[in-house]
Amino acid sequence: MTATTATLHRVAPKGRGAHRSITAALRAAADGDEIRIAAGEYVEVLVLDRAVCLLPEDGPDQAVRVLAADPGRPVLEVTAPGARVGGIALVGQDPGLPAVLVAGGGLELDGCEVSGGRVEAGGDASLTMRGCRVFGAALAGVHANTTGPTALTDTLVEDVDGTGVVLGSATTAEATGLTVRHVTGSGVRVRGRARAVLRDCRITAPGRSGLLVEDDAAVTALECRLEETGAEGVRVLGSSPRPEAGEGRPAATDGADGGVVLADCQVLRTGSDGVAVSGSGDVLLLNCRLRDGAGAGVSAEDDSTAVLADCQVDRPRGSCLVARGNARLSAQDTSMHGSRANGLLAGDRSLVRLASSDVTDCGFSAVHACDDSRLSLTSCRIGSTPEHGVRATDRAELTVEGVRISDCGLSGLQIDAAAGARVRGLSVVRGRTGISAESTGTVVLEECDVTGAERAGIACGTGTSAVVRDCRISGTGTAGLVIGERATPSIEDCTVRDTAGSGLVLGPAAEPRVRSVTVARTGKNSLFVGEKARGTFEDCVFSGSGTDGPAFPAVHVSAGSAPVLRGCLVRDAEEDVAAEKGARPVFDDCVSRNVTNPALPTGAKAALPNAAGGDTAAGTGARETEAPSEDTLEDLLAELDGLAGLERVKHDVSSLVKLMRTVRRREEMGLAAPPLSRHLVFTGNPGTGKTTVARLYGRILAAVGLLERGHLVEADRSALVGEYVGHTGPKTARVFQQARGGVLFIDEAYSLTQYAGSNDFGQEAIATLLKLMEDHRDDVVVIVAGYPREMEVFVRSNPGLASRFNRTLLFEDYGSAELVSIVELQAAQHQYELTPAAAEALAAHFDALPRERGFGNGRAARQLFQAMTERQAYRVAELPEASESDLMTLTPGDLP
Repeated sequence: MTATTATLHRVAPKGRGAHRSITAALRAAADGDEIRIAAGEYVEVLVLDRAVCLLPEDGPDQAVRVLAADPGRPVLEVTAPGARVGGIALVGQDPGLPAVLVAGGGLELDGCEVSGGRVEAGGDASLTMRGCRVFGAALAGVHANTTGPTALTDTLVEDVDGTGVVLGSATTAEATGLTVRHVTGSGVRVRGRARAVLRDCRITAPGRSGLLVEDDAAVTALECRLEETGAEGVRVLGSSPRPEAGEGRPAATDGADGGVVLADCQVLRTGSDGVAVSGSGDVLLLNCRLRDGAGAGVSAEDDSTAVLADCQVDRPRGSCLVARGNARLSAQDTSMHGSRANGLLAGDRSLVRLASSDVTDCGFSAVHACDDSRLSLTSCRIGSTPEHGVRATDRAELTVEGVRISDCGLSGLQIDAAAGARVRGLSVVRGRTGISAESTGTVVLEECDVTGAERAGIACGTGTSAVVRDCRISGTGTAGLVIGERATPSIEDCTVRDTAGSGLVLGPAAEPRVRSVTVARTGKNSLFVGEKARGTFEDCVFSGSGTDGPAFPAVHVSAGSAPVLRGCLVRDAEEDVAAEKGARPVFDDCVSRNVTNPALPTGAKAALPNAAGGDTAAGTGARETEAPSEDTLEDLLAELDGLAGLERVKHDVSSLVKLMRTVRRREEMGLAAPPLSRHLVFTGNPGTGKTTVARLYGRILAAVGLLERGHLVEADRSALVGEYVGHTGPKTARVFQQARGGVLFIDEAYSLTQYAGSNDFGQEAIATLLKLMEDHRDDVVVIVAGYPREMEVFVRSNPGLASRFNRTLLFEDYGSAELVSIVELQAAQHQYELTPAAAEALAAHFDALPRERGFGNGRAARQLFQAMTERQAYRVAELPEASESDLMTLTPGDLP
């Protein structure tokens, strides 16, 4: 049998032995022949119906351009297998039609440029592109709608008015080093029953999705980068049911049976969600990073499935993870950070599992479960949010195991509406409230720790019946464990320690079952029983009440209440029990030890005889600063003028002083005083001198003769608002009485109106305050302070506030030079000196600090001075002999 020898054909515009057109060479060529083309421009329609190879005569750098002779036909059409074209520019005439069409057989394009139309493969054709560039097409750049294989290597698709690459039908495609950029549609679209593997691909600035996967297609993307997309980074639209895989994972992770796998990929700056999956689609993300998206980081809807492992989702404008419909979403070892909305949002009937993951710095609640969703959290770290750490509402079901929540603006864990929760091993650190169980559903809290909450450690809402076992509460503000009105919780084997307020608080008509609970070292009562409350307390220990101020009885029983205490111990207190008139407590085998004034009856089932009324509260919780008696108006105005910055405030105060001196003179002459409100609103960031100016304002009014003492009483919400029904009015009145003759300064006054619900008494404090201001209008000046926007809302929330607070002083942030002067003043007061270089470095440091909401201003300057002195101390300690100058001098190196 004789071997066939390939023939070389030459194409050139002139010269002997050369074809004058490529078409002529193709007619003469047989399978396996090679056609070499001289540099130049050829206007032809090439039909490759045999396995030939077209190459430039002098290598790939030689300029060979082939332009379509017929605007309605491709410049290159392939029907035979084994065809190959290398180093040639192929130019179509209609961008909306194929410039290269592989209708059958197979084509390899090496180092070619294709423009003026797309590259298209159909039927059962195969397509291979290596080192090619496709541009200037419409509808698509590359369209492989074939059952044959597709391979794209180191290929660039750009400037397409449509989709960059479309893989359809049942093609099996591999793309390595593919770049798609500046297309108006999606970057890569995979549909039908196509299977695609993308390696080290980059999709930049598509008008729509970076990667769009539809129907039953499957994609595996490895080390790919999708960025600056007009819509989603990855969009998956599944159309048929997937087989069950268990635990919310996709049925396959290799792309063989449908679904999308992203491994070691980056999805950056998307115009919508980073990854969105809907229908019956499924997505698996492994070690991926999604950042700066305009929508959610990952969203799953309908009957879809999304699984994340070892991923990072950073700074999306929407939530980091979202599940809706019947979607299943799970994430493990995943970090969610900086969301402007929720970190995780579970809604509708979704099933969500989060394990060994972090959710931090969110704009809304870090984790939010609503509707009929089911959410499981295991070994997660959650925090740094202005709202709740975890919230379950509506009819959601929540399971929590071994989770840590910290630094939440509202509750660490909030359970409300009819949501259910089973919580074990939860740790809540800092925040406003530790755990708030306000749901009528089943709530079980076991082995939980709450530390440092500003308000209550655990709060059981109105009419609820939570189960609380083996929980520990310490270092809370207003109360340790609060049981709301008509609530009937079961509380067992818990401890409450070191609370600033009362330890265990029962609201009106509450009826808990409490067993083996220890309450120790409380600022107020160990146990406070509200009006008409009942309940049983067995084997409990109440010790060390009223440790941080006036003495409080360990157990306070309000009027109409009838608690039963069995086998309880009261110890280490000034007074063990106090009962208001009409209270009917029962003490069965209870004991007092180390109590200065014992009143606890001894014997079985004994009741307090002659229970009488009386308010056990003492003290106000407000801080008073006495005004020096020797102040003169000139000295005070000079002291005001000596403050750093605050030029606008100084002018406003000086104007008020002139006005009030005139009022005083009119009064001395027997003339009627004009209507004048001395009450003020101070707005500005922390550290801008609001308290300092308030203190001076009171002293100035005393020097003018409009106030008797001019002292300052500082109060906040906790000093004015009581914890129980009937306590807020007297509490506010005592603080007001303490301020008579001076200035009552209420910081963050808007906190009086920010809370809602039956257990909040802020509005009562406002009503009491307004009445006292009217009754004693000449005795007290009230100044309310806080952030500008919140204070504006606060004043407008009540007509009485708006009529009394009609003058606002804005405390602007300090400039860098003013902050430097504060540090220099601190240095002089403490016998330090800044070198000129240190002052310059200090100014540059302050210039670089962002002036955002909450900027510390003068407080930040004072803290910086302290840090400089500490660093200077470390530096000087290493000197063998330190001079007096060394000990006094602060240098640029002492800046943190």
